[in-house]
Amino acid sequence: MDRASRVRVRGPLEAYASGFVAELIGLGYADRSAQTHLVLMAHLSCCLDDGGLDVGCLTSVRADEFLAAQLAAGRRFPRSIEGLVPLLEHLRSVGAAPAAEAMARSPHEELVERFSVYLACERGLTAGTIVGYRLVATLFVAALEDGGLDPEQVTSADVTGFVLAECEQRSVGSAKNLVTGLRAFLRFMHVEGITAASLSGAVPAVAGWSSGLPLGIDAGSVKRLRASCDRRTVKGRRDFAILMLLSRVGMRAGEVAALEVGDVDWRAGEIVVRGKGNRLERLPLPVDVGEALAGYARRGRPPSEHHQLFLRVLAPHRRLTVGAISVIVHAACVRAGLPPIGTHRLRHTVATELLGRGAGLAEIGQVLRHRSMATTAIYAKVDIAALSQLARPWAGVGA
Repeated sequence: MDRASRVRVRGPLEAYASGFVAELIGLGYADRSAQTHLVLMAHLSCCLDDGGLDVGCLTSVRADEFLAAQLAAGRRFPRSIEGLVPLLEHLRSVGAAPAAEAMARSPHEELVERFSVYLACERGLTAGTIVGYRLVATLFVAALEDGGLDPEQVTSADVTGFVLAECEQRSVGSAKNLVTGLRAFLRFMHVEGITAASLSGAVPAVAGWSSGLPLGIDAGSVKRLRASCDRRTVKGRRDFAILMLLSRVGMRAGEVAALEVGDVDWRAGEIVVRGKGNRLERLPLPVDVGEALAGYARRGRPPSEHHQLFLRVLAPHRRLTVGAISVIVHAACVRAGLPPIGTHRLRHTVATELLGRGAGLAEIGQVLRHRSMATTAIYAKVDIAALSQLARPWAGVGA
């Protein structure tokens, strides 16, 4: 941190400069980036000093005013309030600056917040699922508010009308997600005593059938995806390891994002998968997948306090999100010259490859960690050769 050490912070923030630098080092910031943030700290300290203010006056409003002054002065950094976040978070964490002002919530917003806590604590749903259900609940209470209704006054007709209005412009998949989330919210309202009876039964079902096959990709395309990762770089080693988990173990994007360092048992050759419903399941770790993970862990993963195995390459080295996993797969498709695919296509690829090697549906269900054989049964449609033996001859054919 030679560059950062040459920056002098004077004024109200001087006492916090060394701690801020130490935090930036811990988060993995490069020397030049740390210097940029420390220069910003020096400017903010001077601004407070000129106004006769101390760090305790650094509210969100003051931060916005400082940002506007920086932009007016033609400073290149920060461009938005996001650039101030690392400094503000540090000052707040040490108790120097006041906490971010909490926005007052309306009764409807409080209801949605309680619903989120219920989903996490009582239902044990994952963060991604909670976000989706929360969005549905927000849409529903907003519709009630627009109609001048309180949640206690909801009727079956209100529920049906909301679903019909919302699903008009939605795809089949989006509509199914909507009704699933709405049923969960209506059950919660009944459990909380807001409605006298559960109105979840008033939610109409979404008609949507698909006769298509689960779509995997061919072995050649999978090899091109993996080969597109430059394993001489940190990013390449990380992305290669992620693609191996998706295409060899059949993990979901959320499971890859949730994977922790301690979930890999190198001695036993096993990996712990954090699946749906917070279930923990152990799977054998293929040798090539283990080598990919070891390559990233030894020569790619930055030091971090985070338990998750896969982290951002650039500081701050936070865990990857599910969306980031999808972006990594999309970028690999672009590099390999392949049409973009979703992460779940690689899961389908694992299943179809197992089926082609003679694995039964029960074995495939175990590898993919399906709760019900009905879920695994969709892959029966892929085995055309086996299905053809069950088909009865068509009248007149071969006559």
